[in-house]
Amino acid sequence: MRAHRRSALVVACAVVVTLAVMLFINVGPGPVSHSDAVISVTVGQVDGRSIAISAGSDDTVRIWDLITKRQIGGLTIEEKDGEPLTGYERILSVAVGQVDGRPVAVSGGWDSTVRTWDLTTRTQVGDPLTGHERSVVSVAVGEVNGRQVIVSASADATIRIWDLTTRKEIGDPLTGHSGTVASVVVSEVNGRPVVVSGGHDGTVRIWDLTTREQIGDPLTGHESNVVSVAVGEVNGRQVVVSGGWKGTVRVWDLTTRKQIGDPLTAHERGGGPVAFTQVNGRSVIVSGGVDRMVRVWDLITREQVGDPLTGHDRAVHAIAVTQVNSRLIVVSGGGDRTVRVWDLITREQVGDPLTGHERGVVSVGAGELKG
Repeated sequence: MRAHRRSALVVACAVVVTLAVMLFINVGPGPVSHSDAVISVTVGQVDGRSIAISAGSDDTVRIWDLITKRQIGGLTIEEKDGEPLTGYERILSVAVGQVDGRPVAVSGGWDSTVRTWDLTTRTQVGDPLTGHERSVVSVAVGEVNGRQVIVSASADATIRIWDLTTRKEIGDPLTGHSGTVASVVVSEVNGRPVVVSGGHDGTVRIWDLTTREQIGDPLTGHESNVVSVAVGEVNGRQVVVSGGWKGTVRVWDLTTRKQIGDPLTAHERGGGPVAFTQVNGRSVIVSGGVDRMVRVWDLITREQVGDPLTGHDRAVHAIAVTQVNSRLIVVSGGGDRTVRVWDLITREQVGDPLTGHERGVVSVGAGELKG
């Protein structure tokens, strides 16, 4: 997608696919994974090595080699002298970026902080970034006027922008949502960097990253929480895809801010996670739902492509799409504590699911990083 390449970004929440890695990882005699829910995953490259980063409800962040399928380290929040950990440091979202050519990870936490990590040394860079008053549930990395920035979204209904290099907040927070901002992604509209956000107030909003103003009125139509947003391109037109808790998926023109066609009734028992990709030049949406299904939709015909991908025993909470060794794959995480990988072309599950989580997998995301 041109918008993504031009912005050199991808998010967090949002959405692009990291989790794929996890499906393949196996160290020693049995599966090695988090001992609790995997709540966010992202992918990138460090020194030419393809990696995945996963954050879990077990308060660990793990780094995996995508080729050898082995864990190669982790990120740990360390106690400071006189400042014991509170137990609220759990990381909820992860994205990848660069600082002066150095690969970094950005995380958002239950403790209301944003943290940055050097992926080469696997150490935290400086103190956590503070300002949010509640959990940081989504992070994305983008570029504004040549400056790398972090975009963080919180349960405090705000979006904050941070300079990734100086680690300073840029301006006042973006306000407008009346509830949790559940998902953010960075893109471009006519060369102008924008943030697209989805919130529990049922709206999708578009923000100019340069002027820091909301562009137009919020996009409305969802009857309940918007839990995921993604951006893509259909026939040269930039679009926003939003997934709602009621099971519908809506598509919006990012330039005119008008809904395109009727909503897709993607999942009968509740939905949420969405990802955007292209298959043989055809724009498609991948969605997951409470019905335990992963579904693929053609954005031109607005029809489901083939049968749903089945295998999860409980709700599908997270979806991501990426390439591994030139193979286009979908990674899904579910309440059944498994992460599954699917070949998007053959529509077959790739290998056995990665197991070991004691609770549900609730989020996956992905990005691309040129290390």
